[in-house]
Amino acid sequence: MTREEQRRINIEQAAKRAKAEAEARATAQTEASLPKEVGGRNGPEPTRFGDWELKGITSDF
Repeated sequence: MTREEQRRINIEQAAKRAKAEAEARATAQTEASLPKEVGGRNGPEPTRFGDWELKGITSDF
């Protein structure tokens, strides 16, 4: 096996490990979601989108 072939194999193995680690982190982030809010607003988190909507009126922060 030449040096170039060995280098290519090493890069492929490193890429597979990196992909597996990224998938594991994404799964862990999904599982670590925010606790359920009691009496809160429905829909997506308003601060994530930079504005707040109440009864059809939107205000920016």
